Amino acid sequence: MKPAALHSKQDGRKGRADGDRSFLAKIVIAILAVAFAVTFLFSLAAGASDASVISVIGSLLQETRGVPDALSVRDSIIIYDIRLPRVILGALIGASLAVSGAVMQGLFRNPLADPGIVGVSAGAGLGALSIIVLGGSVFAPVIALLGLYALPLAAFSSALLFTFILYGVATRRGQTSIATMLLAGIALGAMAMAYMGLLTYIADDRQLRDLTFWLMGSLAGASWMKIAATSPFIVMALLISPFLARGLNGLALGEATASHLGIPVQRFKIIAIIAVAAATGASVAVSGVIGFIGVVVPHLLRLAIGPDHRYLLPASALLGGSLLLLADAVSRTIVAPAELPIGIVTAAVGAPVFLWILLRKRGILDL
Repeated sequence: MKPAALHSKQDGRKGRADGDRSFLAKIVIAILAVAFAVTFLFSLAAGASDASVISVIGSLLQETRGVPDALSVRDSIIIYDIRLPRVILGALIGASLAVSGAVMQGLFRNPLADPGIVGVSAGAGLGALSIIVLGGSVFAPVIALLGLYALPLAAFSSALLFTFILYGVATRRGQTSIATMLLAGIALGAMAMAYMGLLTYIADDRQLRDLTFWLMGSLAGASWMKIAATSPFIVMALLISPFLARGLNGLALGEATASHLGIPVQRFKIIAIIAVAAATGASVAVSGVIGFIGVVVPHLLRLAIGPDHRYLLPASALLGGSLLLLADAVSRTIVAPAELPIGIVTAAVGAPVFLWILLRKRGILDL
């Protein structure tokens, strides 16, 4: 073989090794799937109950075979009526927040975009608080009509409104200004917090205590009823996300290029925004405001497996669910028998990582 041909072949292999990380991404996704299963079982067994991981696994296997449960009656109630809905809800919320962050970062083409940072979570919180505080008076007809779905629908509608406002303010002639997006997100978040402060002021003592813990983020109120009310919105958004991968990859090259690739850009943006609003609104409605999952998880995975959303979105779902389950396990055990709000745990870990992201992307902040 000629030296020039050999050199060209070696360059081609090097280019594929440097640029194509699909094989690595598949390995990472497989590892994350195993880690998620382990985290799920660990979170299910962690707590004041004496039930171990082995006994929980044995109980689950016996339930599937119709064999009488080996756990005590007390442990069975704790596992199946308290912890299992909490763990399922935590996994759904962690996955939805991480995927929402990945979609928003791809949509705005910026790693700092996140439902919590740009005000979308605050908008969802405003809708949820309105139902919680005013549900017995102003919004009584809404609750009578929608029942169980009033809270997640209110959060979804408010999140959707805030997302469209954010996109409309930050985008001009098909180009999204990063500085405008961040400033508009701060303004929208401040406006939502002002109205939430007003609702907190007029709340009664019972509502005030609930709102205090809700604003710090918590899975303490998880139940099968809340899963039934919110899971349709979250599952819908998660099922839609794989179909957004091609469009997000196209948008990374610019809107003009994406259009030439056959992607209906404007319709795609609307679908992506609705999916983000549904996932964020439903999550905030039942767990309160949990920050940093949506910005940290996609960014770390992007460094590891690259920007291809075909792999980034499922990896974000797995890692987001695992991290939130770990944070919930810590919140339940670190000050046992009391419980630390999960938002404090995610902020304590996520804030330093977010500062690190800002330092790495300080060129963006100079715009």
